[in-house]
Amino acid sequence: MKISRAINHLGAKTAAFTLADAAVAVFVLGTIGGGFCIALSSGFYVLQNTREDLRATQIMMQKVEAIRLCTWSELTNFTFQESYDPFSSTNASGGAKYFGNVAVTSASSIPNSVAYAPNMCQVTVNLTWTNYNLNVPVVHTRQMQTQVARYGLQNYIWGAIQ
Repeated sequence: MKISRAINHLGAKTAAFTLADAAVAVFVLGTIGGGFCIALSSGFYVLQNTREDLRATQIMMQKVEAIRLCTWSELTNFTFQESYDPFSSTNASGGAKYFGNVAVTSASSIPNSVAYAPNMCQVTVNLTWTNYNLNVPVVHTRQMQTQVARYGLQNYIWGAIQ
């Protein structure tokens, strides 16, 4: 019986974990858990930036399409503000606020020597918004340009040349 107790006693010593083994395991699990949390946070940040950028593109396209339907006499410079909160039911209670302006200038890409140059203008839509990354403001800007003709699409839609 003494021999079997001695073997059991030696077997118990070799099957136990040491403090160093436990510390290494905790370090490895902590590193994996921390990396997972950082990856998850980074993924949500990228998703939020992508949403805001896509919404900015939608706002600019909305303005450009509306401008293409304006008559020549209605083309003018103006500013606007839109807000977007994907979690709000009214879509105007918070979230990112987009500030924009529309500038109507002469079409610089068309040479002055062509006969239709006075009947063309360039419309530029600028959009700016701010989001916060760890309470640090990050300003984003986007720009979209198009050209509008005096005798263009709007005359076919509204049926009158102005």
